[in-house]
Amino acid sequence: MGKIPATLRSTATQLLKNQPSKPSNFSRNTNKPKSILPPKGLKPSLNPNSSSPITSPNLSDAKTLINSLISNPKTPIDLQFHNSLLQSYSSIAPLNDSFSLFNHMVKTLPCFSPDRSSFHILISQSCNSKTLDSPLSHVSQAVDFMASHGFHPDPVTVDIAVRTLCRSGYDEDAVKFINELHCKNSVIPDYYTYNFLVKHLCKNRSMVMVYRVIDELRHSLGLKPDLVTYTILIDNVCNSKNVREATRLLSELSENGFKPDCYVYNTIMKGYCNLSLGNEVVKVYKKMKEEGVEPDIVTYNTLIFGLSKTGRVKEARKYLEVMEEAGYSPDAVTYTSLMNGLCREGDAMGAMKLLCEMEAKGCSPNACTYNTLLNGLCKSRLLDKGMELFGAMKAGGVILETSSYATCLRGLCREGRVAEAYEVFDYAVESKSLTDAAAYSTLESTLKWLKKAREQGLAV
Repeated sequence: MGKIPATLRSTATQLLKNQPSKPSNFSRNTNKPKSILPPKGLKPSLNPNSSSPITSPNLSDAKTLINSLISNPKTPIDLQFHNSLLQSYSSIAPLNDSFSLFNHMVKTLPCFSPDRSSFHILISQSCNSKTLDSPLSHVSQAVDFMASHGFHPDPVTVDIAVRTLCRSGYDEDAVKFINELHCKNSVIPDYYTYNFLVKHLCKNRSMVMVYRVIDELRHSLGLKPDLVTYTILIDNVCNSKNVREATRLLSELSENGFKPDCYVYNTIMKGYCNLSLGNEVVKVYKKMKEEGVEPDIVTYNTLIFGLSKTGRVKEARKYLEVMEEAGYSPDAVTYTSLMNGLCREGDAMGAMKLLCEMEAKGCSPNACTYNTLLNGLCKSRLLDKGMELFGAMKAGGVILETSSYATCLRGLCREGRVAEAYEVFDYAVESKSLTDAAAYSTLESTLKWLKKAREQGLAV
């Protein structure tokens, strides 16, 4: 393959040190789960080599084990251990049997003093049965069982019940549960739970149903969408490329007294990027500036990506300067977007120069950067440069993406460099870049194309 040129030496060094930079992203964690179980470090077992003390759903066996704990001096007496017993059994047994074991533990283990978390375990496991005929009824029974022991449901109870139903695929029952619990106990979910439900429905149901549930909870419980709710909705419709609906939601958000934040604007910009509407991306950016919302690094990366994607690399580079003037250092995402734009214009060597600029500023490329360059070099028929870059990627263990792998194979086969094509194929399989089936399929289709092209005099 020859000596790696100077432009690639620092690249290879960075790869061998395994120091890829972490790309910016659009994620916002609005649904961090609440802990209702003992810490992960706890292994509830008398035997340190056993991960669970109760392994049989048979109630008699479970009671026998509980009875044996009474006389064992090594038995822990803390609530965490007792909750872990309850957790291990309720995860494999019918709900009524779990109730029975709970009552048996209270009677036979004087040190077992259940608190709210103990009942929340029963609620969280109430939908485990494979023959469940009425999931809502089971969750309600667990909540009533808790209330009968003096622990009335609160917003945390609602959250656990809603998540349990949604996790089991019963999202409509989750909505019914919220309404029924409000009628019986005047308890309503907090916005943490409300937004979890909305996000879950957005992923699994039509927007028609999502809006119906929002209206239903507005009228029955007085729960109205907040800024996080609108952000979830806008993100969902943007992902489905329905930017018109996102714009309507943005207007509704403002009408309801909420000021769009940077994340909302970034989400809409991303939607326009998906549609390759560079002009609209710029308009959103200018609007957020007019509204006094300060762009962040994701804003600039989205703007640069959108412009580069639509063939406006020169304009994108101007915003790179604006970004730096605003105090944000370009990262791997920024540079990779610009490189992608240059490669789309056929200027793969310009993208390579940008790699040198990137590394000179102390920004390390990531796997996406290298795949973008490999794809661009091979499409531009700069195969020698492409194989030098591939050598650096191989040395650093960089995963090949499907598009760059296919482009590289086709480019090499077009020039009759089949042995090198097999080298790329071998690395794709060895590095688990692609499944064996996908790697073989791409190679096979490329070789078939080569045979046909040779017959027509289109390849050497």
